[in-house]
Amino acid sequence: MNYFNTAKDSLNNKGFSIVEGIYTDTEIESIISCIDKADQTKTTFRKSVDLFAIRQVLKEIPEMIPFVFNDNLRKLIAHIVGNDYFIVKSIYFDKPEKSNWYVAYHQDLTISVDKKAEIENFINWTKKQNQFAVQPPISVLENITTLRIHLDETNSENGALKVIENSHSKGIYRAENIDWKNEKETTCDVAKGGVMLMKPLLLHSSGKTTNNEKRRVLHIELSNINLPKELNWAEKQEF
Repeated sequence: MNYFNTAKDSLNNKGFSIVEGIYTDTEIESIISCIDKADQTKTTFRKSVDLFAIRQVLKEIPEMIPFVFNDNLRKLIAHIVGNDYFIVKSIYFDKPEKSNWYVAYHQDLTISVDKKAEIENFINWTKKQNQFAVQPPISVLENITTLRIHLDETNSENGALKVIENSHSKGIYRAENIDWKNEKETTCDVAKGGVMLMKPLLLHSSGKTTNNEKRRVLHIELSNINLPKELNWAEKQEF
């Protein structure tokens, strides 16, 4: 549990933490097998030369949930986040071996909801593939914890995240305003079967793939708060 305490402190103070050894190779292969067998013709599946992504992946492929939420992950969530949290978003990202996909520094400022509604402090509405997204009050974003489950070894050569430590504590922080003289950039190498926890307000980016190695990640967001009565989380699921 001391290891989990260290990870919890890092998440709160730096905005991220990395915990290795959450999954065995067999468990990882079971997750990948579920994805490979899924019907990829649905609108939530996005495929291109540089990206394969599945929105609402845990809803689209529910048979993977027992493999994803194994005993190790449940213990990690209970210790670091809490027992009353639930899933509010899930995405599968596959950065192929020859991808030139680069993502600039940004914060994750939107949540997925079931419909559009005029509510004070809910702004910047969008709709993609029949999915509504909105920027909520900052208190909602501060409550969310993101899990990035790594199905491959990830490092600077195949698109590991780069983050600005402690940027999650500075509110809305635009990339063009980064003070590089005073900020610390960290590359988050994560071994296969490891989990990176992060806060959505943490500034993060990812580079191009240069080593011809895949980088497959399950991105899962957790929260324990209810939205205003006019809205529901689009993907609310217990686990």
